[in-house]
Formats: sequence, C-alpha cells, structure tokens
Amino acid sequence: MRDLAVHLRRWQAENADYALATLTGTSGSAPRPIGTTMAVDSAGAVYGSLSGGCVESAVYELCLEVLATGVPMRKSFGYSDPDAFAVGLTCGGEVEVFVHRVTATEHAVVEAALDVHAPVAWVRDLVSGAVLAVSDVGAVGVGFDGADLAVVRQARAMLEAGSSAVRVIGCAERERVVFVQSFAPPPRMIVFGTTDFATSLCTVGRLLGYRVTVCDARGTFLDRARFTDAHEVVVEWPHRYLGTTAVDSRTVICVLTHDPKFDIPVLTQALALPVAYVGALGSRRADGQRRSELRAAGVTETQLRQLRSPIGLELGGRTPQETAIAVGAEIIALRRGGSAVPLSVTERPIHPRGGDV
Repeated sequence: MRDLAVHLRRWQAENADYALATLTGTSGSAPRPIGTTMAVDSAGAVYGSLSGGCVESAVYELCLEVLATGVPMRKSFGYSDPDAFAVGLTCGGEVEVFVHRVTATEHAVVEAALDVHAPVAWVRDLVSGAVLAVSDVGAVGVGFDGADLAVVRQARAMLEAGSSAVRVIGCAERERVVFVQSFAPPPRMIVFGTTDFATSLCTVGRLLGYRVTVCDARGTFLDRARFTDAHEVVVEWPHRYLGTTAVDSRTVICVLTHDPKFDIPVLTQALALPVAYVGALGSRRADGQRRSELRAAGVTETQLRQLRSPIGLELGGRTPQETAIAVGAEIIALRRGGSAVPLSVTERPIHPRGGDV
C-alpha cells in the first residue's frame, strides 16, 4: 500500500472515497506476495496491480461494486476459475482478495499506515471493513474500540516479527477475523569479518531483503569499496558493536572472522540474544574447538544447539560465492520452515499454506 502513497494522499486531500483491494492470502504459484494492493476511485482511476493478469478486471469490478454499496467483499481466485490462466494459477495456486471502501472518516488511519518513518501494523476487519493502524506507542482506528485490546496486542506482535497474515482473534461475540499487514523496517543481517566470504554474503543478504552491516575491528581490511552491497560498515570489535546495536527476532548474525579472539566473545554474546540465526564459518575441526571454548566461556548446551556451525547448507560449494549462497539457503530454510532437501524427492507443497511473510 505504501507504494501507492502519492495517489492515496491526493485522493484524501480531495476528500474522495476509494476502494482498496489487497491480497490477503496466497498459495501455490501465486504471482504476487501477500499485502499487494490495488486502489480504485469512484471515477474509475486505478493504481497498483495484484497479478499483472486478467484478474485485475475482476478485482476492478469488485472495487466498483464495493464503492457503490460500501459493503466489503472477500473473494478467492483459484485453479478452477476462468481467470486462472491469466493470473498464473495453472499449477494449482490460489489468491484471496479483500476489497473495502475507504471514506473520509478513515483517512487519518490510512495516513498513519502510510508514514514511512514509523513501523506500523495496518489491520482490517475482513467482515465489517473496520480499519486500525497500530504502532509500538499507540493505535488509531475506525470501527475498533477499547475492547479490542487483543487485536492490538496481536498486531504489535506481528509487527515485531515483520509478518502479515489473516488472524482470528477473540471468541464468541468478540471474535474478529482480521488481516494484519506489517510495515516494518527490513530485517538486519550483521556480518562480522572482512574476508571474500563476507563480501559475497553481503550480496546475498541484500538480495534476500536484509539491511546488511559489516563489522570488523581491523579498519585496514574494511574498505568500503569492497563492500558495495553492505548498507553500512563499522570499524569496531565485534562483541562491542553487538553489545550496542539494536537486534530483534528477525536479525541474522554471521561470524566469518575465523579467529578465536573475535569469534568467542561475539558468539558468546550472540547466542544469548533473541535473534533468528547465528552462524559461524569454519571447518569441522575448527567448529569442535570453538564449541569447547564457548563452553568454557559459559555458553550453555541449549545455546550451543542454536549455533549454525559450520555455517550454511551442504551444497558442495567451494568458492566464496557458492558458500554465500549456501548460507543464504540455510537462512531461508530456517525462516520459512523448509526441509532443505531437493523438491524432486519430496511431496510437500512447494509453497505451503500460510500467510506469514
């Protein structure tokens, strides 16, 4: 939705009503990710795209109908639908679209969700069309009230995790079916070390959507020109930097220094943090020695089980580029719950059902 901010703000300045169509669920070979949005105003102007195919026509008509009636609509398009070939669903994929009308009373809520400087969870009730914008300091909404604290708590938890999905919250007369869309900063990848492996991993990290930081105490080797894919470079002892920088449950930490005087202090610290991934470069012999030293430093067996070392999946690669791909693949598998085995020998769905992204 934020990619349509210029158009939405113009419509809001004109006090105009418009319809928002959002992908709230995908599976199989769905062409666009959850949260993709298309907007249509009462004059028929349209911005955004949900698929790049003929489903746009069907959703466009839904938008016009919702604009006329004010009644939200939730519709699925799947393999058996006439639009399947046009939207790339011929392998059994399915998309779910929710359309609701945004009126002048909701413009302030939309504006809060469009603020690119703040992490915001944008919540829509999939029955009533009520809207809510939740940040870490407050919430503003139309159609929600003080009794919906469970919705706010769920939205904040999903915002922290950077996830978007449909959720059923509450029970009985207080049950709400909502779509929560997180507008969170990109997750962080912190790479310690300045080897060629680190250079390649920065490229992979940026490709995967991480904000990449490279840190090493040896400024001589931390040439910014070598790390063009890193968003920032830091000259500091790794454990000192890790002790002062912000991390969260999506952060991945890759220790590629391959030197005990750097590895042990920073890994001791990293394994005590609530992050998504901690990996360390080295041979099996080096890994065995490193684990012994970490135990001596007070790291528990539970913490050691979280250490991905030797780092990466066993792809058979040797070059820094191949190693970086193996590390990236391991991070993806852990993040998405993948088996890390060839698709050709599994019968699992290629894209398992579920809304988190």
